[in-house]
Amino acid sequence: MVTDIKKMHSTPDVRLFLLLIPFVNAYNYYLTYTNIQLNWFLVQTFTVDTLQGYAAWWSIRSFIFWLDKRVPYAQGLVKRILLQVLASTVIGLLLIIVTTEILNALLREKPVPLSFYQNDIFIFIIWFLVINGFYVGYHYFQEWQRTEQLRADEKKVRQGGIWVKSGRENVLVAFSEIQGLYVDGDYTVLVTKLKKYLLEKSLDKMEATLPAEMFFRPNRQFIISRQIINGFKRIENGKLILLVQDLDFFPDTIQVSRTKAPAFKDWFQ
Repeated sequence: MVTDIKKMHSTPDVRLFLLLIPFVNAYNYYLTYTNIQLNWFLVQTFTVDTLQGYAAWWSIRSFIFWLDKRVPYAQGLVKRILLQVLASTVIGLLLIIVTTEILNALLREKPVPLSFYQNDIFIFIIWFLVINGFYVGYHYFQEWQRTEQLRADEKKVRQGGIWVKSGRENVLVAFSEIQGLYVDGDYTVLVTKLKKYLLEKSLDKMEATLPAEMFFRPNRQFIISRQIINGFKRIENGKLILLVQDLDFFPDTIQVSRTKAPAFKDWFQ
């Protein structure tokens, strides 16, 4: 729990708003008041307003992150943004209004000035729209980062391979060059476009070393690369027949067992 809180406070948006809110509050004071005198009342008022700003921002932030789990952007961009903006604005305004009324009742004898509801509320709404705009952009920035990371990981995987013996030499066969593997007696045979290699490791052990997004094991005898599969067709008892390219070392069709068929369709499609 403590680790999660520390992680939350170390995220870029938290650091940004911890600095931005006092700055915005100070700039608002500069625009609102013509004669600002540095005294204890000013410090007290500024501190209270800044804490209210933090509380409103944090409540909006928490709501947006909660909404990410319940109504993701993928379910409808316009619907999500409208719901987020309207609900978060209401949440932020309620928090500001309630805390202002409570603090005013505790510290002052006069009611909250009418100008608070006529002018300040409008400024808060604009500020909440800015916060929402930031988090919509922040969401898509994170999505872009995740996509780039996946591309980098995929590139790294594709650059990997399996070390095999070729005569007296050890050769690295890249994953992108491997068309598949199959069992032949006590050996596992690794197949490329031009050659095949005998491996001493079992097909089970080889399966664990291959990137799952590039290879699939349709049955106990074969592991095949996605790049050699042209399609598939259904046969009796829920089994599948894979239609593979015309290759020297593989049959034209490879059967997918009934238990593996659902997993294959998810993987292939």
